[in-house]
Amino acid sequence: MRLGFIDYYLDEWHANNYPNWIREASGGSCEVAYAYGQISSPFTGVTSGQWCESNGIILCDSIEELIEKSDGIIVLSPDNCEKHEELCQLPLRSGKRVYVDKTFAPDLPAAKRIFAIAEENDTPCYSTSALRFAEEYMTVDRSAITAVNCWGPNDFETYSIHQLEPMMMLMGTAAKRVLFTPGEGCYQMLVDFEDGRFGSISGYQGGSPFMANIALHAGAQLINVQSDFFHNFIFELVDFFQNGTIKVSHEETLRIMAVRGAGLQAAESPGKWINVES
Repeated sequence: MRLGFIDYYLDEWHANNYPNWIREASGGSCEVAYAYGQISSPFTGVTSGQWCESNGIILCDSIEELIEKSDGIIVLSPDNCEKHEELCQLPLRSGKRVYVDKTFAPDLPAAKRIFAIAEENDTPCYSTSALRFAEEYMTVDRSAITAVNCWGPNDFETYSIHQLEPMMMLMGTAAKRVLFTPGEGCYQMLVDFEDGRFGSISGYQGGSPFMANIALHAGAQLINVQSDFFHNFIFELVDFFQNGTIKVSHEETLRIMAVRGAGLQAAESPGKWINVES
């Protein structure tokens, strides 16, 4: 199976690592063969042609060409989710399997518009943070959870998805409002869920392991993510392209994007509750 990358710019961490991981996880039956980058890297200056040449991947001159040649499509742009709606327009009309890298969309309305294209054209697709596939989260009895606190590194806009995704997965329900509190080199966001439970996420600019403290009906469970969640994610990604199994429902991704969008609004009004769109 020959996959194609569509990216805002190709010289970035995900594009640089996914091809070898996909080849290894599939035993060589699945490979990244084609790529299209909209611009040269604004950080390294590497052009799409240079990146393709150094990675042994065929450069496509257009998204249309890449879709025609590829068996499956990965829309990257992991640090510029605002580009996903533009980059997904043609892939999600193709009917071919499409994975959209994290973060799926900047807010709930954009996420709904993107999924609507896929659903109208019967295009299988999903999006997720790789943290969803950490083995440590699989040990939690979700029926016993009363609250979840997740924390990790860096800023809210780009990296909060790695805390939001596990929290929303574990809680398994929609949120109704969020409250954001900034600190020096850190932030915290409290999430009030529709069923009366609470969760929170924290980010630390100076660095942090991916961890969670999960309150249960009896006691608590501390999670320190040390498993190889990225390779677990890649195995699931290969399975999607080979067998068509969608790993995360559109409904759950929309819930996550709704909380993220509310969080961005809440960051502009610290200490004030902001309602989550539905």
